[in-house]
Amino acid sequence: MDFETILKNRRSIRDFQNKEVPLSILKEIIQDTCLAPTSGNGQPCRFIIIRNRDYIKKLSDESKKNLLSDLEKNPESPLKNYESYLRDEKANVFYNAPCLVFFIGPKEVLSLDVDCGLTVAYFMFSATSRGLGTCWIGLGAHIRDREILADIGVRRDCRIVAPIVVGYPTSIPAASERHSPDILKVI
Repeated sequence: MDFETILKNRRSIRDFQNKEVPLSILKEIIQDTCLAPTSGNGQPCRFIIIRNRDYIKKLSDESKKNLLSDLEKNPESPLKNYESYLRDEKANVFYNAPCLVFFIGPKEVLSLDVDCGLTVAYFMFSATSRGLGTCWIGLGAHIRDREILADIGVRRDCRIVAPIVVGYPTSIPAASERHSPDILKVI
């Protein structure tokens, strides 16, 4: 698949086939992410691969619990839009995907969000080139239970930047409308 096709075919996928993603393919995709630029070539991103659907649901429930707690503390939060979804016991913020990859890194790295963001883009493009779908799940980053964090391998000096689901899509949605670039000035 050429790069232009990859750019045009990458979509946020929220419905996956009941088919496992081979670990060997995941490792190839993660290897591709090592080509992403990072500040000072620091390469701070680390990866946690979770392929157990029951455990992924447990992580979803933990994240939902924490988001609801945040909403109780701040009832005017934009999370209000998700309240009924978060209260649904069957709802899985990870869309029942067969695989979840956490992109994490050291808390002290000032450029961590940007570095991981670029790394995630490479991950998504590499997955797309292999016929896989991905979606960045912002609601899934709210894992706070220290025991769960330790169990999945998040050290105390690190934080979750991006939870990315990956799997074989049941279908690929049409592209959402994009506006033209807003070039403010050319000097």
